[in-house]
Amino acid sequence: MSEQFSSFEARGAKDADPTTASLVEDIARARGTDYFLMKDQLTDHEKEIMAKVRAFGEAEILPVVNDYWERAEFPFELIPKLAELNAVGDYNLGDCGCTPMTAVANGLVNYELSRLDGSISTFFGVHVGLAMQSINILGSEEQRQRYLPAMARMEKIGAFALSEPDHGSDAVILEATAERNGDEWVLNGRKRWPGNAVWCDFIVVYARDTADNQVKAFVVERDNPGYAATKIGGKMSLRIVQNADITLTNCLVSEDARLQNCNSFKDVGKVLAGTRNFVAWAATGHAVAAYEIALTYALRRKQFGRPIARTQMIQSMLVEMLADLTAMQLYSIRMGRLIDEGKVEETMAALAKYYCTVKGRNVCRLARDVLGGNGITLDFHVMRHLCDMEALVTYEGTAEIQSLIVGRHITGQSAFA
Repeated sequence: MSEQFSSFEARGAKDADPTTASLVEDIARARGTDYFLMKDQLTDHEKEIMAKVRAFGEAEILPVVNDYWERAEFPFELIPKLAELNAVGDYNLGDCGCTPMTAVANGLVNYELSRLDGSISTFFGVHVGLAMQSINILGSEEQRQRYLPAMARMEKIGAFALSEPDHGSDAVILEATAERNGDEWVLNGRKRWPGNAVWCDFIVVYARDTADNQVKAFVVERDNPGYAATKIGGKMSLRIVQNADITLTNCLVSEDARLQNCNSFKDVGKVLAGTRNFVAWAATGHAVAAYEIALTYALRRKQFGRPIARTQMIQSMLVEMLADLTAMQLYSIRMGRLIDEGKVEETMAALAKYYCTVKGRNVCRLARDVLGGNGITLDFHVMRHLCDMEALVTYEGTAEIQSLIVGRHITGQSAFA
């Protein structure tokens, strides 16, 4: 939601026509990507956080991200710099050393990070939205104070393990087991896809209690001898994120590492509902980046003696992109306000996640079309955003699953087995 989009040169456009630079700047100031003036709906604090993260991203992330994305490696040197931003926070984490934030402010952090790179945003979202919120929502007060302050300072990095090799969309059917043995628990099973899991300090693992068949949550240290994480290779989306295949083999954890308020899958759902706000904002960030690049490119790229922005087809594509990303912004802001007011429902979160990810992918696809052959190169960034959007459509509940959640609500009929 910028008043002025970032320069095309900063995004690596090597064949841009400099003679049209002033025209681009004039149009950016006049319209930007905040077409419905939604920045007016933000508080001063929210605007400050947004500007701070944007400045950091332009200076620290954008210059290095393509190289790390191509090599599928994580830029660990960014973690202490991110920590200095004091951007770790959420609407209910303020008493654990986190920066007090509204849900909208937290969303704007993810929005700005995703506008530059989806992997960095996902790393941050896994740490704050999944690992920290699991402990915050499901842990005891003693556990909150034990883990969260160091995580708020990003001295300790967390991960989250729910999905399994044979259970993604049907995550409720967990096969990983937790068996009580005195003051310890023995965890066995496999997990797939947890981000940060290869190198995190600890990970929240969900497993089914063999005694009552209910889902429980455990904080597992990465150096636990029963925990093994292997990086998933060959990914073409979110390449910087170090996703893992995890094996738990007689993994011993103490009773005080069990999150005391997780006693069923419904408790897990409390954590997941909040993450869909993060995903909606992240998708919006990707869409805004793609639109900014496509508009600037269309104004500067000349074919047949004139800028391609002067053609009906390109203008139609740009308007479709702008219409979609504006609706995504509306979804995201309203979702955040509902969370802050305590009025959000699971089906609202599902609809926001569904709409923003599906439309965000479409915006990135159209942007890639506008750029023609240049659209497939990392120099222009759009293909990276498009590839990363494929993961957003899938994770935290696929678009299809979100549609069934909403469909069940509006019809009263369940399409789930």
